[in-house]
Amino acid sequence: MSHRKYNVLFLCTGNSARSILAEALMNHLPGTKGKFTAYSAGSQPKGQVHPLALETLADLGIPTAELRSKSWDEFGAADAPQMDFVFTVCDNAANETCPIWPGHPVTAHWGLPDPAAVEGDIATRRKAFRDTLRAMRTRIELFAELPFDKLDRMALQQRAHQIGQR
Repeated sequence: MSHRKYNVLFLCTGNSARSILAEALMNHLPGTKGKFTAYSAGSQPKGQVHPLALETLADLGIPTAELRSKSWDEFGAADAPQMDFVFTVCDNAANETCPIWPGHPVTAHWGLPDPAAVEGDIATRRKAFRDTLRAMRTRIELFAELPFDKLDRMALQQRAHQIGQR
């Protein structure tokens, strides 16, 4: 793949927590700025971003104003940005029949437990969001370090898959 800015779509069923965290991180981290434009979507979007996802991002100084829960249908439209990479971040989305993405992007499953499903006191729930953010950050940083200009599509596919297995 050539050296240029890549579009990345993170998918989850509800698009309220994991995929939102991934989108915000990839668009904010120093090693990803200018290299990627990240988006997120869901097969059955909740319609709102989970408040603890917003709080977790805000605590790190990551902008949240433009984040919103949206359907993956937006990214299958003719006028949508063409994706280079599509990552599912929840097991439900990985098992669903995804739309056919224009351009045949590299895909991989980067599943993580749903922090929004964690029950308990507020400290326990906040920790679940921080843990998810930390795990996603590790994966995004590993992905951003790949030598995109030296790897063909098959090699990128394999590396993206390996990152999700960590």
